[in-house]
Amino acid sequence: MSGLKVLSVASEIFPLVKTGGLADVTGALPGALKPEDVVMRTLVPAYPALTAKLDEVSIAGEYSDLFGGPARVLAGVAAGLDLFAIDAPHLYDRPGNPYLRPDGLDWPDNAHRFAALARVGADIGLGAIGGFQPEVVHAHDWQAALAAAYLHFASGFRPATMVTIHNLAFQGHFPLSTFADLGLPERALTIDGVEYFGGVGYLKAGLRLADSITTVSPTYAREIMTPEFGMALDGLLRSRASVVHGILNGIDDAVWNPAADAALPQNYSALRIDMRARNKTALQSKLGLTPSPDRPLFAVVSRLSQQKGLDLMLPALTELVAKGGQFALLGSGERALEEGFAQAAATRAGSIGCVLGYDERLAHLFQAGADFIVVPSRFEPCGLTQLCALRYGATPIVSHVGGLADTVIDANDAATAAGVATGVQFSPTSNEALSYALNRARELFHDRATMRRLRLNGMRADVSWRGPARRYAALYRSLAGTA
Repeated sequence: MSGLKVLSVASEIFPLVKTGGLADVTGALPGALKPEDVVMRTLVPAYPALTAKLDEVSIAGEYSDLFGGPARVLAGVAAGLDLFAIDAPHLYDRPGNPYLRPDGLDWPDNAHRFAALARVGADIGLGAIGGFQPEVVHAHDWQAALAAAYLHFASGFRPATMVTIHNLAFQGHFPLSTFADLGLPERALTIDGVEYFGGVGYLKAGLRLADSITTVSPTYAREIMTPEFGMALDGLLRSRASVVHGILNGIDDAVWNPAADAALPQNYSALRIDMRARNKTALQSKLGLTPSPDRPLFAVVSRLSQQKGLDLMLPALTELVAKGGQFALLGSGERALEEGFAQAAATRAGSIGCVLGYDERLAHLFQAGADFIVVPSRFEPCGLTQLCALRYGATPIVSHVGGLADTVIDANDAATAAGVATGVQFSPTSNEALSYALNRARELFHDRATMRRLRLNGMRADVSWRGPARRYAALYRSLAGTA
């Protein structure tokens, strides 16, 4: 096995287990790194959905007691991904969401479940599996971040460590009593170790002890060093600013390819963009909207939450429809938002359509059929929805935060005259600013030449993993001392 060896440690990976953008990143990065001569294998929990798809399985390691029960590390392949999977039924053999019980609450043993993921990741980093000695262990989010702590406090040789923040709002903060079960030395329980506000902080520990910290856009990397966006970790991040890097996410442009997407009734490309109109008609029909090519169709594909700013979208619907627009939603989340959008669809049939839940194929149709994709987030580490929108010629309307600010060029007069605009930005994240942005978009829609240019600019933008993969590869080599 040639090339720089990297172990990615993650709690989910597309297309096997996905709750959000983390899975898209961990699923796409191994393939994107191959042209950079980086060999990445991913360690994940052996959830039932993943185990069922694992092929070429061998036993790479065993534990007599891994946080309360026996466990095996399986090596195998699934969906073209080289995986290590932790087969620990007492921790992971549960249906549904990997983090939540059927009632929507966290599994009560999540501290153990994801300490186990980090512990095994650290062991592999220390050479526990013959034939694969990683030079870098790359841990994703709080569920894996403790791997950096285990490796920091290990004796002898250890690989370099990197922790990526996909969303700083989720930190893995547990009671102080958790520490006794982690198997870390007593000296780890300090402010410079895993201690955090009188408890144990998994993400905090990773950010303090990793050799390198990355997050998923340059603007978010700057934002999280401020009290407004730092979620009480801004001071720590400022103290480690020299090792913090913002690397934009990409999307898999083979999976997200309107020219060959099997989920679409009509494939198209930038050269044949007029054929896109058939997908709008199909989306309108599917959601019970009045078929009309001349009404701007605004859409949201999102988790429904305050973070995503969807509470701002609800009151904007009255004016949006009154001015001739249509609205389509695909998503689930906070109950009050689900009920609000469902009620709006029920009272404005033909103008508002709502699908509660998530459907991957339908998400592709949304991107191919909507005129605008709205992402009004209060904070957004990177965002993938707007990248898919650019790829599919659905003009994004985004708040000026995080990765949204980095990936969408506002259609102001200068950018439009220069022919580089790709969407509409607004700030602050407020009802008034969102309403103004929606009105701007409606005016752009009726300017056919400008609208066509916006769509073409978006479709021709490079939103792939090629650039990000080069940056990750360079950082890995720097950490491993092979740059």
